Amino acid sequence: MDKPLISHHLVDSDGSLAEAPSEVPKVGILGSGDFARSLATRLVGSGFSVVVGSRNPKRMAGLFPSAARVTLQEEAVGSPEVIFVAMFREHYSTLCGLSDQLAGKILVDVSNPTEREHLQHHQSNAEYLASLFPTCAVVKAFNVISAWTLQSGPRDGNRQVPICSDQPEAKRTVLEMVRAMGFTPVDMGSLASAQEVEAMPLRLFPGWKVPALLALGLFIFFYAYNFVRDVLEPYVQEGKNKFYKLPVFVVNTTLPCVAYVLLSLVYLPGVLAAALQLRRGTKYQRFPDWLDHWLQHRKQIGLLSFFCAPLHALYSLCLPLRRSHRYDLVNLAVKQVLTNKSHLWNEEEVWRMEIYLSLGVLALGMLSLLAVTSLPSIANSLNWREFSFVQSTLGFVALVLSTLHTLTYGWTRAFEESRYKFFLPPTFTLTLLVPCVIILAKGLFLLPCISRRLTKIRRGWEKDGFVRFTLPVDHALAQKTSHV
Repeated sequence: MDKPLISHHLVDSDGSLAEAPSEVPKVGILGSGDFARSLATRLVGSGFSVVVGSRNPKRMAGLFPSAARVTLQEEAVGSPEVIFVAMFREHYSTLCGLSDQLAGKILVDVSNPTEREHLQHHQSNAEYLASLFPTCAVVKAFNVISAWTLQSGPRDGNRQVPICSDQPEAKRTVLEMVRAMGFTPVDMGSLASAQEVEAMPLRLFPGWKVPALLALGLFIFFYAYNFVRDVLEPYVQEGKNKFYKLPVFVVNTTLPCVAYVLLSLVYLPGVLAAALQLRRGTKYQRFPDWLDHWLQHRKQIGLLSFFCAPLHALYSLCLPLRRSHRYDLVNLAVKQVLTNKSHLWNEEEVWRMEIYLSLGVLALGMLSLLAVTSLPSIANSLNWREFSFVQSTLGFVALVLSTLHTLTYGWTRAFEESRYKFFLPPTFTLTLLVPCVIILAKGLFLLPCISRRLTKIRRGWEKDGFVRFTLPVDHALAQKTSHV
């Protein structure tokens, strides 16, 4: 901890190194907790002179980098112009005795309230600090950065640091410090935004709540449906105990259904949006809120689909390892001996399974490509046309491959009366509904009469507008360069 993370250099916001200034800027820290120690380590490694104010400096000195000076709070606030307040809200009042020494200085509030405190207090921590020290310029920053990220560097965590303040000059000073420490500042406006900034660390996967509930709901539905067909029906109708299928077989039958339906739900809102634009004859009207939110959650839905697909593949590989499967093989062999059959071979079934497995592997490969390119580090290395090609074109190919995989699995089972247990159709027939509608709609959108109109709308043409609009001569090029 004593060794600076970055010596004699400052880290710029783009990750490059810039020479340190000739005069080492001095920064103060009030507090001696874990975050204060990590903050001091990062500041020292970024070329700053750090003074730490503590109520017990002798005991705390050994926990901080040797380059940082640990002293009493009264001495720590004397010379630095920027002071980090790294303590809890309830301890702010203990600093009121230093109000004269803090006058005119920049106070950087790095605290976070608990979820209960956030709902209980009408003022944010930063606004409360500003009310206690009206002669100081209070800046909210670094509350979304963990102590681990401060010590390890921004490449091991989120680089963005939201900043807000009512004082432009103070905000600009902290912005420069954030860049010097290797992070990316995000200006959130006035100090009134501090409540929103402090709510950020309290959120637990806000963009994943609806997709996760959707995936869970689909899993419960298909699991219950498969349980009725594959376990309950044999028990009721024939008295056979098939409950051993619940942990592996039924789960393995459910996972591909969830993955397939989720993948189709990624591309269904795009079809609905295109149909809505064709009906309205313009792209300048907002989509309904439910459709807008659906479009924004497509990435999460797609990743959940990818999560279920490899699980299905792993469960499928486990099927031959089950003890029940081995008993079935022995029983089949005994039955073959008793019936005096020396050779079993069904050419149609052999070909069906070969094609079925091949299509499944190809579909999983396409889904893997979609998942990888959705990562920010990969997506940022692609231009818009490349990213759109992978996510739109190859994604649709993955949907088609998954549909063919499902159709090959079903084969003629949808037309066999014995497959309708309790008068319920086979599970795969339910999953085919939405994907087939999407594939059919995509095919209709490729028709010249519809494709040309949709391209005109996406390039700004309006049905009831007064501006004449003419497509370029190269219609194919226009389609490639036009997006919603």
